[in-house]
Amino acid sequence: MYNMFRLFAKSLGGVMMRKLLSLILVLLLVSVVAVGCGQSSDPAEAPASDAGSPSDATDDNAAGDATDDNTSADADNDSDANAADDNNADSQTAGQYIDGTYTAEQADYDAETGWKENITITVENGAITAVDWNGTSEATDKDKKTYSADGEYKMVEYGNAIAEWDVQAKAVEDYLIETQDPNAIPLDAEGHTDAISGATIHVSSFVTLANEALANAKAGSDDSASAETGKYVDGTFTAEDADYDAETGWKENITITVENGAITAVDWNGTSEATDKDKKTYSADGEYKMVEYGNAIAEWDVQAKAVEDYLIQTQDPNAIPLDAEGHTDAISGATIHVSNFVKLANEALQLK
Repeated sequence: MYNMFRLFAKSLGGVMMRKLLSLILVLLLVSVVAVGCGQSSDPAEAPASDAGSPSDATDDNAAGDATDDNTSADADNDSDANAADDNNADSQTAGQYIDGTYTAEQADYDAETGWKENITITVENGAITAVDWNGTSEATDKDKKTYSADGEYKMVEYGNAIAEWDVQAKAVEDYLIETQDPNAIPLDAEGHTDAISGATIHVSSFVTLANEALANAKAGSDDSASAETGKYVDGTFTAEDADYDAETGWKENITITVENGAITAVDWNGTSEATDKDKKTYSADGEYKMVEYGNAIAEWDVQAKAVEDYLIQTQDPNAIPLDAEGHTDAISGATIHVSNFVKLANEALQLK
């Protein structure tokens, strides 16, 4: 009996042990599952906590937007600055001047060199397209460029210059066409510049004359109308003195041609009862003898041509300033009386 009880107990103990082990295993499995679920839940909340509060996220985004806005603003500012630079560059190039031909001349002959320099500047489409820097002298009938080109100036021979005056003057003229601004030529104390290759001559007078000539070409200038074209009616217009001049014996006349509203041709001439030749022909044939008898810088027909050309350039006879004796210092190569030319031109053009 005892042995049977031991076998039963042993058998029961094995069953109980197995049940106990099974229970323990189940509990362990449940614990593992529970722990696993707990771990998967906690990390899901952790990023939200690490990222900060919603206000922080908003600030971060705002900071990003601000950075983008600033970058965009900087780009806009850079673009505006570049546009401003472009506009400034344009103001120094095409478009800053009024179309026309502008001149200026020194008031007196230089005491040292004997030359009276002049300049003629042509503006087309708002830009300087041609420049003629020249001069006249009482010692020669030749203009300064011709005198130099003919080898009479002798700057190279006597002054060891790098080139004759006319060659250096051309370099200066080209520089103004390139820069479109006479004040872009830097000057030293002696009036020279290091900015223009091939020019060691004094250029201060060039800068002064160019500024004077372009004063009326600047947009907004009150005097700019004198250079405008299109102000006249197309046609051919004439005027003539009423009587022969008591002193000279000439009765002068003028013929002005206007095309597309602009003066394109001028013929200033005269007739005399003492000859069948008109005044220009009489002069050209050497019969006037202004140079021989009057020490004039040129014969009348040559000086008259200079006056005619000046009117074509300025498009306004009243742009010719006159002194008390009827002369002008504005026209290079013309020392004759021009007051009658101005009067006849105004009559022909019906200007007051």
